[in-house]
Amino acid sequence: MVPQASRETVQTLLHAGLVTTAQVEEAEQVADQRSLSVLEVLLQNGTVDKTDVVRTAAASAGLEWVDLAEYAVDMGAASLLPGDFARRSSVLPLRMENGELVVAVSIRQAGNIELKDDLSRMTQRRVRFAIAGRQEINAKLNQVYRAEGELHDLTSNLTADEEAEDLTNFTEVSDEAPVVRFVNLLISQAISDRASDIHIEPTERELRVRYRIDGVLKDAHHSPKNIQNGVTSRLKIMADMNIAERRVPQDGRMSVNHQGRRIDLRVATLPTVWGEKVVARILDNTNTQLDLQDLGFSEDNFNRYSESYSKPYGMILATGPTGSGKSTTLYATLNQLNRPEVNVITVEDPVEYRLAGINQVQTNAKAGLTFASALRSILRSDPDIVLIGEIRDHETAQIAVEAALTGHMVLSTLHTNDAPSAVTRLVEMGIEPFLVGSALDAVLAQRLCRSLCERCKEPYTPEPEELTRVGFLWQPDEPLPTLHRAVGCSACSRTGYRGRLALHEVMSVTEEISRLTVARASTDEITRAAEAQGMTALKLDGWRKVLLGRTSIEEVLRVVA
Repeated sequence: MVPQASRETVQTLLHAGLVTTAQVEEAEQVADQRSLSVLEVLLQNGTVDKTDVVRTAAASAGLEWVDLAEYAVDMGAASLLPGDFARRSSVLPLRMENGELVVAVSIRQAGNIELKDDLSRMTQRRVRFAIAGRQEINAKLNQVYRAEGELHDLTSNLTADEEAEDLTNFTEVSDEAPVVRFVNLLISQAISDRASDIHIEPTERELRVRYRIDGVLKDAHHSPKNIQNGVTSRLKIMADMNIAERRVPQDGRMSVNHQGRRIDLRVATLPTVWGEKVVARILDNTNTQLDLQDLGFSEDNFNRYSESYSKPYGMILATGPTGSGKSTTLYATLNQLNRPEVNVITVEDPVEYRLAGINQVQTNAKAGLTFASALRSILRSDPDIVLIGEIRDHETAQIAVEAALTGHMVLSTLHTNDAPSAVTRLVEMGIEPFLVGSALDAVLAQRLCRSLCERCKEPYTPEPEELTRVGFLWQPDEPLPTLHRAVGCSACSRTGYRGRLALHEVMSVTEEISRLTVARASTDEITRAAEAQGMTALKLDGWRKVLLGRTSIEEVLRVVA
């Protein structure tokens, strides 16, 4: 806090009724003992909220307070200040007002005359300070200032020397080397943008970088071709790969610290005609701590699914294409099931997230440790719950089914388009239908669509023809529903979407579906029986979430056929 404003801030808090005289007097006694200010004691005790203090301190200093979470920054004003200076100083230009540039600063910087002079000189404008929380300023900076300008500056410093074939001393480069800063900035920006993957792709004349955000790839940066080898080698060193080998694919793993969080990245290289393509999967461990209730289940689907995993044994399958959130759902399920009295063992390829209290096995085909061989060993280790990363072949499927029939809870994934198809897929793999009908307890089909940005989504009334064409939940004799569509704002990087939402289809394997399985019924017959028993189809679950304003018609159609 600004020292001279601390006492006035406490008085303002008193006048505003946010603290009592007794609380201030008690804080004064503690402050004397600890050599702290009264304001610091009030914050440490939780007597007042930090946001309330910042707002009050701003009022005490006669300055405007800004809630950046709801603020739309004027990009013209932001462009007046170089992004690297804004990040380094934690300041954010907000708007032009009456010939003055309004800049958000923390309360600690409010009395910094030198900073105001520097900003005036750099922007050639008169500057007026507004107050915001430091963390909120830094978070907004990542939205407003793209890394493009800084990356271009670094690119100009990366010369052909850094792509030399002799890379024997490459591991000795300093953290300030342009290629190191370039790679660090790419990774940092991707994490700040909530990207799930970084694609670094060599082309004939340039190096292209793309981020996958909310399941959709977006161009992030284009660099000269001559930095390609330096960037690729730096990433391979970080991921503990062989930098001299460029002819075969490689896999590695690395960890970075980002704003106090440890983030793991799984890195894969692939030789192409223009050089090695590198894809880094960002593994944020917060995903493994999700509660099932956070995954967007409708009440009916959640009840069906929770009923299945609450049983002591049986097989639960999650199906869907790659990147549909199957692993996240199964990890969240394990979080519900993992207790000290339960032995949980997983076999995965690869082990992406480390889970506390769970025994995780990484397959190794070269050493002969496949899903099937690992699963045989796991069943000799007295498990209660077994998670298999994926059922790919007859042998794995056979052992998994037998494990489910002998008193184990088995969770796994399968690549099918919908839930009923999982039954016929297992039969096609060579598993006896009567075993499938007995072992399988539930199948969860899943897709991920983008969620509409809550700050800028726009209500509208659709045309009847549009609803009829897509098969929406609407009849011509009913009033037209009010839906929402994407618009775009600074909070969602002008896409209109922020975050993702799961669509679900939960099929409980009832006696009737077991009979159909034994009779080798078709997928269509099983689907009709499941829907008659209350299963909600994927697209129907999508339409219901469109009606709730959580996503759009276009997004549902993008992920569900």
